[in-house]
Amino acid sequence: MKILVLGQGAREHAIIKSLIRTGTPAANIFAAPGNAGIAEDAQTFATLDPNSPTDVTAFAKEHGIDLVVIGPEAPLVTGVSDALRAEGIAVFGPSQKAAQLEGSKSFAKEVMAAADVPTGMARECRTIDEVASALDDLGAPYVVKADGLAAGKGVIVTDDREAALDHARKFIDMGILVEEFLDGQEVSLFFLSDGVSVQALTPAQDYKRAYDGDAGPNTGGMGAYSPLPWLPEGFVEEVERTVAMPTILEMARLGAPFVGLLYCGLIITKRGIRVIEFNARFGDPETQVVLRRLVTPLAELLHKAAIGQLQGAPVARFAKNVAITVVLASEGYPDSSAPNRPITGLTEAESNEHIEIAHAATRLEGDELMATGGRVLSVISMAETFHHAREHAYKAIEKIHLKGSHYRKDIAKKVADADNDGKPGNDSEGNN
Repeated sequence: MKILVLGQGAREHAIIKSLIRTGTPAANIFAAPGNAGIAEDAQTFATLDPNSPTDVTAFAKEHGIDLVVIGPEAPLVTGVSDALRAEGIAVFGPSQKAAQLEGSKSFAKEVMAAADVPTGMARECRTIDEVASALDDLGAPYVVKADGLAAGKGVIVTDDREAALDHARKFIDMGILVEEFLDGQEVSLFFLSDGVSVQALTPAQDYKRAYDGDAGPNTGGMGAYSPLPWLPEGFVEEVERTVAMPTILEMARLGAPFVGLLYCGLIITKRGIRVIEFNARFGDPETQVVLRRLVTPLAELLHKAAIGQLQGAPVARFAKNVAITVVLASEGYPDSSAPNRPITGLTEAESNEHIEIAHAATRLEGDELMATGGRVLSVISMAETFHHAREHAYKAIEKIHLKGSHYRKDIAKKVADADNDGKPGNDSEGNN
């Protein structure tokens, strides 16, 4: 099977590494546009625009691609999956209409209301006056979300009313949702879907704030870990029953069958499980830890979902070992970034058998590896315990040199320190 992976981040690199690890020959994997790390594991095509339905479809036909895996949200929103399906090419990624579950938070709220999926109260706002009124009605902490794609930076959770209004002003053109603050533990849970059925992967938890102790602004994600030993028994089954399946059935009723990866961003509150958000693709950095633990052939799972035969797919199995990932970010991230700086030390960092590095913002200039800004690398560690996984991860990341870079030092620390008797592993703020 020839597989084309669209995207250029650590998520896509993690998908490619998992495909290879679970049985797909590297020679059968194509990537566009890719990055410096992906180019070491697959054939990359930097000039192919992943957001162009026409270009991607032509490439897939020319190269005899059997399955296209769409990594980021942008190609979904531009209708790449629709164009591929129109040509009979299997694609793991929802249609343009179904991708509205991520592309429009107000649409997602409407779907959840129709499907009786538990979530927080929300007010849709089109003017700053409406935002101000909603903030006063729902109260602090204030939760303000851009009603559209914002690269993981469209959400603010703050006690500062003026900061909430300032955030709304940045995104008012795409619409704003002011939501009820939900307090509790956050969980990311991925479901494969073929439009009529789902299969759960393993839960993970990510760290959205830039700095230790959940300080600083929201980011695209600074780290993650899996599994979550503190989750209550039956959690995955409950989410499948009350969230994933009702959502998939409602999407089918709307004439927009959801085929691809349904990312359920959840929070466990005192009143039970609530949905914070849906994404229409693999999350980053959770993918790095979820797929690092996957044992079942990933290509078969994705292909079965893409062709509507998920019920005939093998059940996804995961290693007993735990995994964590720590993101190395460029100077100034997330407010700005410092591109075109050399990176060294990766060979030494990857010499540890427990370590795998997924590239995000990297490129080669001659023989020199350069950071291109933002989140640069994900250092992934797998071991028997969280204590050992953390030890390996942080020893590895200390060997990587990138001027001005930063990373969180508390990824999975609390779960490593806990007795694994149900204690939460991270002081998650909620609504991120």
